[in-house]
Amino acid sequence: MAARSKPVVEPAERVLVIERLFDAPPALVFKMWTEVEHLARWWGPRGFTVLSYKADVRPGGAFRFGMRSPEGSEHWAQGVYREIVAPARLVFTTAWEDAQGKPGHQTEVTLTFADENGRTRLTLHQAVFESTTARDLHEGGWRSTLELLGEYLATL
Repeated sequence: MAARSKPVVEPAERVLVIERLFDAPPALVFKMWTEVEHLARWWGPRGFTVLSYKADVRPGGAFRFGMRSPEGSEHWAQGVYREIVAPARLVFTTAWEDAQGKPGHQTEVTLTFADENGRTRLTLHQAVFESTTARDLHEGGWRSTLELLGEYLATL
């Protein structure tokens, strides 16, 4: 008798979903996520400074970035691009690094870019977090980051 596989069910309390409408077409918003020269200008929560952002934007390509908080602490993360479908979908893994540069718990981020009359509805789905506390901390960071992306798009 063949073994049956069960569908993977993400625990809802450890999943983050954020939607945001941007006053820019999907192709432009997608470009902001895939061109390092743009990422380095808006990335991170308000008050954070990008120290470095390097990315090989292709399926299987890696990225690594560092940020400095307003208090002066450094935060480094790395990941791998899994899927790139311009200008509709971007999927990547991400994990914060410890002091030795070793990645910690990995999550997967899926971004979808839907056209709404020339504007973009961005949906961010990130899972699975180790805890609801980790999810909540990321939610605050992402909301601030997306606010900065909106402000940056307004300057283009």
